[in-house]
Amino acid sequence: MENTSINAAVTPEILEQGIRLAEIMMPHAMRQTRAFFQRESGQTHGRLVHYTSAEAALNIIRTKRFWMRNTNCMSDYREVQHGVDILNAFFNDPAKKKSFVEALDGCVPDVAFEAFSVFNNWWSDIRLRSYIACLSEHQDNEDRNGRLSMWRAFGGTATRIAIVLKVPYLSLSILALSVTFSPVAYLSQPAVHEVMEEIIANISANREYLRGLGRDSLVQLVFRTLLSSVVCLKHEGFHEEKEWRAIHTPHMWSSRLMESSTEIVGGVPQIVYKVPLDAKVSDEIADLDFTEIVDRLIIGPTSYPWPIYEALVGELTKAGVADASERVLISEIPIRG
Repeated sequence: MENTSINAAVTPEILEQGIRLAEIMMPHAMRQTRAFFQRESGQTHGRLVHYTSAEAALNIIRTKRFWMRNTNCMSDYREVQHGVDILNAFFNDPAKKKSFVEALDGCVPDVAFEAFSVFNNWWSDIRLRSYIACLSEHQDNEDRNGRLSMWRAFGGTATRIAIVLKVPYLSLSILALSVTFSPVAYLSQPAVHEVMEEIIANISANREYLRGLGRDSLVQLVFRTLLSSVVCLKHEGFHEEKEWRAIHTPHMWSSRLMESSTEIVGGVPQIVYKVPLDAKVSDEIADLDFTEIVDRLIIGPTSYPWPIYEALVGELTKAGVADASERVLISEIPIRG
């Protein structure tokens, strides 16, 4: 698989095809997505929240950039490896692997072997050079105070801020940015294996449609399925985070809109990739402009709520956010900051 830069214009038709393919190959993620966005009621946006330090929040507002960090720098020290261990357990069962291979090869002969080979060849890069940004589903009853477990989990002892964003259900921006956006699955190994059996059935039921993609596109589809599976699968114990992930693998799929730099985070020098939330960068990402998608900021437990409030309102105003003073709230959860 060659490194590919996605610079060509994408269309709604391409995005709709992507949704159909995701329904086939990533059914659990699509059920989570439909439940979150409630498409049947006509909802076009869902609210996601990023819990972070006040310093990082100010940086996001001022630069209109969202950092993506290497998975090896995340708090869960078994990021990615946990997912691949569970998938390996599935494919190490000869009967299960045979069913998967036969379903795919019924579309295009030997495509399963080729997809496995590509994934194995890229495994080292996936493990060492996958970059993610993490958000959490935001509930209406968290509008005032945020979520206690998240205040405790993120930002350390520094003042913490929750940045609530209105994320569009259908966005061409993710293709222009070469980013995969998916909910995290908190599934046991048996549950993951059930989903894999569902995928096998979906492949068989959609054989003619998948055959029409051609060999190269089908290999890439299977590769992306395996990639999302290993990066978006977490231990059940993290379920209350209700996490969604933006994933960027720059050595595989690059984008001219993504910038990288070396930063020091928590004393650790590391490369970060920056998602632009600025329509001035390109019309292709206009629906992700920070001034349009920011819903509110919630200040976490702190001894200095009002100075922080004034600072955030001032920065939001400079950034061009309307009604900034009404968008900043102070959490009233009575814990020490």
